[in-house]
Amino acid sequence: MAIDIPTRLNAARTRPTGPSRARSHEVKFARRSRLADLLVAACWTSAAAAVALFLGYGGADQFASPAQAVTSVGIIAGLVGTDLILVMIVLAARLPLIDRAVGNDRAMSLHRSLGKPVLYLILAHVVLLLVGYGMTSNLNPIAEIVPMWVIGDMPLAFLGLGLLVSVVVTSVVAVRRRFRYEFWHLVHLLSYIAVLVALPHELSVGGLLAVGTFQRGYWIALYVVAFSAIGIYRFLIPVVRSVRHGLRVSRIERVSKDVVSVYLSGRNLRSLGSGGGQYFVWRFWSGRTWWHSHPISLSAVPTNTELRITVRELGRGTSQIARLRPGTHVWLEGPYGLFTDAGRTAPKLAVVAAGIGITPIRALLEHSRLAPGEATILLRGSSEAETYLLDELTEFAAERDAMLYTSLGRRGRGGRSWLSERDAERGVSLRSIFPDLLHSDVYVCGPGVWAEQVVAEARAAGVPSHQIHFERFDW
Repeated sequence: MAIDIPTRLNAARTRPTGPSRARSHEVKFARRSRLADLLVAACWTSAAAAVALFLGYGGADQFASPAQAVTSVGIIAGLVGTDLILVMIVLAARLPLIDRAVGNDRAMSLHRSLGKPVLYLILAHVVLLLVGYGMTSNLNPIAEIVPMWVIGDMPLAFLGLGLLVSVVVTSVVAVRRRFRYEFWHLVHLLSYIAVLVALPHELSVGGLLAVGTFQRGYWIALYVVAFSAIGIYRFLIPVVRSVRHGLRVSRIERVSKDVVSVYLSGRNLRSLGSGGGQYFVWRFWSGRTWWHSHPISLSAVPTNTELRITVRELGRGTSQIARLRPGTHVWLEGPYGLFTDAGRTAPKLAVVAAGIGITPIRALLEHSRLAPGEATILLRGSSEAETYLLDELTEFAAERDAMLYTSLGRRGRGGRSWLSERDAERGVSLRSIFPDLLHSDVYVCGPGVWAEQVVAEARAAGVPSHQIHFERFDW
């Protein structure tokens, strides 16, 4: 049974964790950090290589006049922009290597952050080329569009530009929220088409990537690598795994008025290699759900024949999941995420979850090798009805000698506190709940704004960033 939250910092009440386990966490973190650094270096190196190859294959001689200089800078902008588009495609491919290093959440955050710079570089490429060619032919940049339009594959290049603008505009948060996910996802797929239709003009216009040159082979290889990554890891492997494991809905159990647990049966499921806290992207093959994929965490550690997810009915899509019939075929993509025991770097474990965010936490705690007294858990909910799976967490806490607290009621300080009104007024804080906070990995899962408040308090308290674990699964 959960107990009252302490209001002030107490002496450490947990048993010390062995130095060998703490050292193991540090070693794993160091390996991931090195891998992440190598990936970042590879991204920057690819952009630098694009410029170096241009300069090395005659580009360095193309700055003799102002017109040539403007044109050459435009070409460089286009090359770097194209290189970063291919980087974005690789980041969106959900490669296991990238997922293990930084997690899919951070990879997609970087993917989104590159969108605007890429658009600016491509627009600069177009504008500078129009200006440069116009200076050469004594035409104004607008008039230069007509002769450029009739050159070889240039209409495809302008089509690619238009598609890219559409993708970036619809990716802006304020615009994106006006669309259903399926529409936005369909528009976003245009980015792949935009890149492909722009390729012919790179190979045929201006002699930049002349036949037989290393530069041409390099760029073709980049395209092959990027699109192969998408094809293999986003399409081929998910299809093969789904067929191999033969997942079907076996039964659905209602957890509360608006929450259900969906049990999925299949073959040799442990070979998926999923850890507690990770999520899959699910596609349920029923007449009402086949067209929509759902990123949902496991809510229990898999057995060899069964997986479990727990879903809250928050909209039409998740409501349809609750109505699935036993026997419905299921396809999956994953597992993804670093929200696992593998991400730990500190000897203690502090867990903060709200609402349906308890589901990955539940699986994480089950999967983790925890010493008695090593973990402290806080569940947050507007009411006791929102402390989903509380009975399972209570049993877990008793078995592992873990501390379990709940903070129930509406949010305090007019919604500015992540705690309940009562606890906020009593002066409860992360430091009072978790005496070993600075020596703990802090795992946070719940609604976005609420979770960001928890993360902000953890950082303000001095918890290092690498000890804070928070992943977004939304689009």
